[in-house]
Amino acid sequence: MSVTITVRVPRELAERMRRHREVNWSEVVRKSIEEYLEKLEEAEGEESGARLARRLIERGLEERDLKPLEPGVEERLAERLRRFEEDRARRLWELEKTSSTTRAR
Repeated sequence: MSVTITVRVPRELAERMRRHREVNWSEVVRKSIEEYLEKLEEAEGEESGARLARRLIERGLEERDLKPLEPGVEERLAERLRRFEEDRARRLWELEKTSSTTRAR
């Protein structure tokens, strides 16, 4: 079921809209409201799981990748990522140290 709302626009804007009768202005308004609400809800952290899943699939993620992880898997993945980042930072630091030593010569 839908609800009808009224939107008031300045006369000049309405005249410009009339020049483009091929455009479904109701759909433009609907989509604009939907996008605005999605941004608000994302900022508030209130985006529903279903809406988030739909957006991820629209962006190319496979539905099979959205299944919940088994208990403990997320923690193990986070630990692996932390160790990887520490190792990457250490190698970068060593590379910079070697590079600055070579330049000093």
